[in-house]
Amino acid sequence: MRAGAVLMASGAGKRFGSNKLLHPVDGVPMIQRAFQAVPAELFDRACVVSCYPEILALARERGYLSVPNPDAAQGQSASVRLGLSRLADLDGVMFCVCDQPWLRRDSVERLLADFSGHPGCICSLSWKGERGSPAVFPRDLFPELLALTGDRGGGGVIRAHRDLLRLVEAGGAEELRDVDTRA
Repeated sequence: MRAGAVLMASGAGKRFGSNKLLHPVDGVPMIQRAFQAVPAELFDRACVVSCYPEILALARERGYLSVPNPDAAQGQSASVRLGLSRLADLDGVMFCVCDQPWLRRDSVERLLADFSGHPGCICSLSWKGERGSPAVFPRDLFPELLALTGDRGGGGVIRAHRDLLRLVEAGGAEELRDVDTRA
């Protein structure tokens, strides 16, 4: 089972007021925390899609493919399409936002293990039955992901294929929390 990862790091951070991925949480910038939770070595290939040159440079240093996103203003779908286009030969791809600073590597490893045991399913991290991010999609759904437009990620594809969804419990509710504001 060959799996890849797309770390989506193109958000404008409008509510935050700046590129939030460079902002430290408990002393560590959010992007570095994402690299720790979703290390490139767990995957056959992993990429970071971003419109920020400093994020792309950090990604290269950590062993990720750096994918510039000139269409970041189009929303999440641009990151999904760009990242998936670099990994479309794999059996599954995990999509992860980078503003979940409490996501843990062991949860990502459990998610990958579940996908490996159920390669035709969508495996999503969850807490007490509530679906969250990241999620791993099988190759059969890549065409639908590549067809996304606007500020939409894989949620619509998941809703269209609820019968394929498997929830994998995170270590705690905090792992699914994303940071939108400085508070």
